[in-house]
Amino acid sequence: MYDYIVIGGGSAGCTMAARLSEIPELRVLLLEAGPPDHSVDIHRPVAFYKMTGGPLTWGYKTAPMANVAGREVIYPQARVLGGGSSINAMVYTRGHPEDYDEWADEEGCDGWAFDDVLPYFRKAEDNERFANDMHGTGGPIGVSDPISPHPLSKTFVRAAQQAGIPYNPDLTSRTPAGCGLYQVFQRGGRRCSAAVGYLGPARPRRNLEIVTDCFVTKIIVEQGRAAAVAYEPKGSSEPKRAELKADGSGEIILAAGAIGSPKLMLLSGIGPAAHLKEHGLEVIHDLPGVGRNLQDHPDIYAINELTGPISYDVYKKPFKKLLAGIEYYAFGRGPVTSNLAEAGGFWWANESARSPDIQFHFLPGAGLEAGVGGSGIYGCTLNSCIARPKSRGWVRLKSPDPRESPEINPNYWDDPDDLATSVKGFKLVRKIMAQAAFKPFIKRESQPGSEVRSDDEIAEYGRQYGKTDYHPVGTCKMGTDAMAVVDPQLRVRGIERLRIADSSIMPRLISSNTNAASIMIGEKAADMIRGNR
Repeated sequence: MYDYIVIGGGSAGCTMAARLSEIPELRVLLLEAGPPDHSVDIHRPVAFYKMTGGPLTWGYKTAPMANVAGREVIYPQARVLGGGSSINAMVYTRGHPEDYDEWADEEGCDGWAFDDVLPYFRKAEDNERFANDMHGTGGPIGVSDPISPHPLSKTFVRAAQQAGIPYNPDLTSRTPAGCGLYQVFQRGGRRCSAAVGYLGPARPRRNLEIVTDCFVTKIIVEQGRAAAVAYEPKGSSEPKRAELKADGSGEIILAAGAIGSPKLMLLSGIGPAAHLKEHGLEVIHDLPGVGRNLQDHPDIYAINELTGPISYDVYKKPFKKLLAGIEYYAFGRGPVTSNLAEAGGFWWANESARSPDIQFHFLPGAGLEAGVGGSGIYGCTLNSCIARPKSRGWVRLKSPDPRESPEINPNYWDDPDDLATSVKGFKLVRKIMAQAAFKPFIKRESQPGSEVRSDDEIAEYGRQYGKTDYHPVGTCKMGTDAMAVVDPQLRVRGIERLRIADSSIMPRLISSNTNAASIMIGEKAADMIRGNR
């Protein structure tokens, strides 16, 4: 029996398990569906290119979506200790301060304004360059400058400035608009995931039990209170049950992410009653917001063919790959230290937007993400995503079978303003790539190609080839309205001893990559829980 059971060993789950187990008298259990983070590819930053379609994901695809030509879009979600922080591109961003202020001011999430959450960002951080009121040092998560940025990434930064986007030395400042090289979740040229930064020091604690390769099937609720978790260990036909202590002081904390958390809630009989009855599930608690409000960053990209072998594509050759490995292991530098998405920034597609509404990720290579074309050429890729989409989607059950993937529909471009913003963002991509800094290196635009010119043609290209930027949130949203699943203390409405603490609680998507915010949520949740004891 345990004081706290954390379901999901991702960014937030690792953070909470480590922080709660700092109290010696508490017994903490962390359950993770995937394997331990032992794969060498996790820890070598450049291996990100293998991760989005690799074995450490759930293998999800979206439902066919009307606004992307009926396509099923590859939807990578991590299935490994460390979660997204073990397979993502390691880009360290936090979003815009106004994102969090809107959570507090417009979504009823008291205590979640930017100045409220900033201490938790700083607490998590061990920044090698910054030490000020915005950045912390000495925290569990290493945040570093790129060790060996590719010359083309620096070319992007010059070209963006030539296109009118100013250089910003700190893309996580209070004013993150501009371009630059991203800082990354790394320490010493190795990925610093939440599993490494938080669980690494916590593993020796006798009061922390970490169970990997276990499939959680249900949260068991008794008399309106979460009481236990049912799960299936790998290789065992005998299901197990982990229980909270009977004294009533502990909690189950769900941290399975924006897809996994609503799925488990629904399987446990907590969600929209009609949907649960449709699948023959007992309605434990009618909570209509579970699985709704799915938000993600849709991405349109351009691939440009280069004039010669000057991108990371050269390392697809075995001999070059061997040389890169020697440089990395002998000297701790070179292309293996690259997160691939080395440069980028934030800028306006719509001048009326309250802050930048487009984010860029520049990759000095082609075909470096699952489902993205460009293989067979020496190329570079510039992604553009909408920072704050208006469209909302959902996560639903396809059946009551826990092993079956849920129905995932981000509903990209359901709001026409989103598509219009994506088209404008893509025009900014082309403007940057047409600048003088890139002239010596660009042979032609390979995808979509010069024949795609009008707004309608760009929109159609987006429908045919647009992808996820891997940032789903919102499906168990925090707030005070009728569709809120958790309150601002992250307690599930109507169920005692159950909280949710991961990206699913974000009422609105932040204007950037989401991993730093997920860790912040884990830090703040642990602090709230410890403060209530």
